[in-house]
Amino acid sequence: MDRPASGGTSASPEKPRKLKRHIFLKIDSWLDSTLWNAGYDLAEAWEEITIFFRRFRVRGLKKLGFEIAGEAMTLGTAGMVLLLALAQPAFEETKKDWRNHDNFAVTFLDRYGNTIGHRGIIHENSVPVDELPDHLVKAVLATEDRRFFEHFGIDFIGLARAMTENAKAGSVVQGGSTLTQQLAKNLFLTNERSIERKIKEAYLALWLEANLSKQEILSLYLDRAYMGGGTFGAAAASQFYFGKNITEVTLAEAAMLAGLFKAPAKYAPHVNLPAARARANDVLTNMVQSGLMTEGQVVAARRNPASVIDRDKKEAPDFFLDWAFEEVQRIAARFKDHTLVVRTTIDLGLQQAAEEAVASSLREYGESYNVKQGAVVMVENGGAVRAMVGGRDYGESQFNRATRALRQPGSSFKMYTYALAMENGYTPQTVVVDGPVAWGNWSPQNYGRSYAGRVTMETALAKSINTIPVRLAKEKLGIDAIIQTTKAMGVETPIKKDVTIPLGTSEVTVMDQATAYAVLPAGGYASRRHGIAQIVNYAGDVLYDFERDAPQPERILSEQAARSMNQMMTKIPYIGTARRAAVDGILTAGKTGTTQAYRDAWFVGYTGNYTAAVWFGNDDYTSTNNMTGGSLPAMTFKKLMDYAHQGIDIKPIPGVDQPMPAKEAKPQVADAANPDALPPMVRPRSLSSQSTRLIRELATRLKSADALSAPAGTAQAAIEPQTTGSTGR
Repeated sequence: MDRPASGGTSASPEKPRKLKRHIFLKIDSWLDSTLWNAGYDLAEAWEEITIFFRRFRVRGLKKLGFEIAGEAMTLGTAGMVLLLALAQPAFEETKKDWRNHDNFAVTFLDRYGNTIGHRGIIHENSVPVDELPDHLVKAVLATEDRRFFEHFGIDFIGLARAMTENAKAGSVVQGGSTLTQQLAKNLFLTNERSIERKIKEAYLALWLEANLSKQEILSLYLDRAYMGGGTFGAAAASQFYFGKNITEVTLAEAAMLAGLFKAPAKYAPHVNLPAARARANDVLTNMVQSGLMTEGQVVAARRNPASVIDRDKKEAPDFFLDWAFEEVQRIAARFKDHTLVVRTTIDLGLQQAAEEAVASSLREYGESYNVKQGAVVMVENGGAVRAMVGGRDYGESQFNRATRALRQPGSSFKMYTYALAMENGYTPQTVVVDGPVAWGNWSPQNYGRSYAGRVTMETALAKSINTIPVRLAKEKLGIDAIIQTTKAMGVETPIKKDVTIPLGTSEVTVMDQATAYAVLPAGGYASRRHGIAQIVNYAGDVLYDFERDAPQPERILSEQAARSMNQMMTKIPYIGTARRAAVDGILTAGKTGTTQAYRDAWFVGYTGNYTAAVWFGNDDYTSTNNMTGGSLPAMTFKKLMDYAHQGIDIKPIPGVDQPMPAKEAKPQVADAANPDALPPMVRPRSLSSQSTRLIRELATRLKSADALSAPAGTAQAAIEPQTTGSTGR
């Protein structure tokens, strides 16, 4: 009988284990060899690549050049990515119906029904480029963009030439922007001078070149450019200055029109004909230098310069009209009719006074204060915008600093914090502590870097103490509540949520300030700021009427809070930081504002009749020469308000029953030894409102009366007795 071999049953499990171990060893060996071979091959390949590129190795100056080029490519790529990111907001504008953005034709009237200007373009009436006179197109291209048909939106050759000429002249004598860039600015952007705008302008110029033909770009440019005298587009300018169709202009007239693109206010022929003719002569020279015409072809135009038809030299309120046109488009977007007559709220007398106030202030003090720009918005209490100044010269820059420029308000923003405090139970006599305060890592300081200790709210606001509004915001009110208060009072610019906003670090517009401050003389009700009183179509149908269609004003501040604010605000022009703003004989209220490094200076004030916000500063944010809100802005406010209150019924400021204690009415000016003394409330001599109305009524009747005709011989008989009597005595 056979037996199984010894240990046969225990040997069979060992075989799978040995087999598995053998497989793992093979895998390990394969991995080792594969990885080693791969590393070896990579090393060999790298060695070959290195040997190959050694052929191109440079030394010395060539190496330096390659290094610079490499760095330039790297930085250039990063820069292009950054520029593209910055330009993204601009491209959002191209998504709108920008071709029909101006398909309104609007005639504007002032508050009394007088025509003051026009805005809008009827595209159907635009003259195609092919039908324009050849000499007009050549004049424009020779002056504005000689390489227009050669570049792709940005002309680097022209830019280099302009930089060279400017360097030779030591000033800006040539611009580097192409015609396409200028069109991009007119269509999508503003005239604000900033690097961000130039970046957007460049990218939008490329977009226009990619989406429009050269003829379309040129046609749009000729239709949209401001040409002085309140006209937009070459066709409108031709009618305004020469009384003829654009297709009929002569070479001399075309040269004068082409000269307007650079500075329409400076070279407007109805205002300064010699300057316009000199500029037209420069345009003719440009045409010869660019090879578009010969000297023989332009000599007749030089000898016989263009003449213009008689026009009123009074300039239109263009800053106001630009803003009013935007308001019309917003209101009338739902109307079928887009050819409209609009009665606005502007008062040309007040507008002229506002313009002169800003111009005279800059003329007298601009150099000493190192300030170049100013803006004003004046609102009659009730909401009607009576005057608007968006800059010192509309012809030089159409950027409206009254409605578009975002500037820090400084201490003029404190009004919102104090208004909220009054809503929360504080009174002008509530005692608060002026002392060191810290909010996180921020510790605000007072102007004199000292502290007054226990003071009343009234004194704290009048002296513009910094720590008080910060302490109120931190311990009692909260930043969110302050932001809501500014929005409720009419500030449309979004306020940044930051602990520093009680001191006015978040930017606002001049229009924001005027709108919000007007709540106080309205007794706490919304100011209902508006510039459009009525919109009518050419059939005479009233499409919009503010009194009929606008919502009724809502209460923003309680009656008690508004009364308390008025009581405090009326102290500032007499015992506070705005003594130069006190209107002669009229109770005045308001607040000054000065920002860090003296970049912005404000005064926003009001009487019972009007509210006005005044700002001075520089477009490039450079510092002024220690200009404060109590200096030039306050003086400008007083100039305007002194004029505005002549011959009208003076309204009281709500809640202020006693303008001043009788015992403090003696000093003629604020006494340095007694800074709390108030100047006397003495009205300047002027006609009463009743007398003014009577004189106006008599003038109207005299104008409408029939002319008197004397009988024959009466004139001689009337003269002879005077002659006889004179010689006989």
